[in-house]
Amino acid sequence: MESREMPKYKCHKEVRALKIADVDGNKITPADEGYAPFEVDDNYIARHKPQVGGYYVVYEDGYASFSPASAFESGYTLIEQ
Repeated sequence: MESREMPKYKCHKEVRALKIADVDGNKITPADEGYAPFEVDDNYIARHKPQVGGYYVVYEDGYASFSPASAFESGYTLIEQ
């Protein structure tokens, strides 16, 4: 069988996101001004392993995820604050 590159896709989703300044247990502190620290559940922490400098991301369907800064910043542009 012939080997070739996988198909390439471009993201066109709109998401809500906050850059992370601190993660303390289940509490995430946003780097963005005007946003209070908030709690996430144990499942989120275990599954996504959020880290300072990355982004807490919420998709249109309500699914919450984590994205490393380099991946998020190269794929998304701020459209509304």
